[in-house]
Amino acid sequence: MSDDKPPSRSFFQKLQDIFSSEPQDRQQLVDVLRSAKDDELIKPDSLAMMEGVLQVAEMQVRDIMIPRSQVSAIHEDTPIQEILKFVIETGHSRYPVFGENRDDIEGILLAKELLTYAFEHDGDTDQFDIKEVLRPAYIIPESKRLDVLLTEFRSNRNHMAVVVDEYGCVSGLITIEDVLEQIVGEIEDEFDVDEEDTNIKAHTNGEYTIKAHTEIADFNERLGADFSDEEFDTIGGLIVNKFGHMPERDESVVFGNFKFVVISADQRRVNLLRVEPISVAEAE
Repeated sequence: MSDDKPPSRSFFQKLQDIFSSEPQDRQQLVDVLRSAKDDELIKPDSLAMMEGVLQVAEMQVRDIMIPRSQVSAIHEDTPIQEILKFVIETGHSRYPVFGENRDDIEGILLAKELLTYAFEHDGDTDQFDIKEVLRPAYIIPESKRLDVLLTEFRSNRNHMAVVVDEYGCVSGLITIEDVLEQIVGEIEDEFDVDEEDTNIKAHTNGEYTIKAHTEIADFNERLGADFSDEEFDTIGGLIVNKFGHMPERDESVVFGNFKFVVISADQRRVNLLRVEPISVAEAE
């Protein structure tokens, strides 16, 4: 007895059908991907990563870099015993090393090489010269796109870059992990600490980059606002409610004396916001 039921199409055939409409811009492509998720051709987590890849292509280093004030750096003349103590306390794998001031970057110190040096010399560190174990620093501008940086990280086998502003002054630091987190979500390890200060990053132009899960009370204290936290706990929840829908990248809304611009978001949540303080006249 023959079976007249047509053979089932493969996943790739279905996906090809979805893309046959040839999206003309980023938003159309996102709509196609979301349709694929609704048709259960791709999983929600896969969709979130795809959207993350698209967002990374439009984001700049300044959007996610660790600001200068929060960079763990080491002076080149610091005794090795103090450096070892600092490395143990902070738990990072790489450290910028500076000379006369924090804008004078001499190179990058890898913690594993420092520890190897200490053990190989059996505690005799009198002749230690930090410059002998430094790697060249990778210097990039704040305006570099994240997708370009990720490609350079991979090709150059760098994991960290020092960020400078238009005047050549150090403005921050960025790692390959910071970029990947924009695609796959937060990457935590045993050394990560939930430090509230890192949720709010100030920029030299007076604007701020703020993680959406920042508590409203912390936002109020840092930026001098008076938003209520009775209904929502986080600034992201408050702003999504103000939008009235799940906003997409580059959507903006004025609330209080601030303009909020969505830097990173997917169909499930807002991740990053750019906040610009504005005058009372502008708010009205």
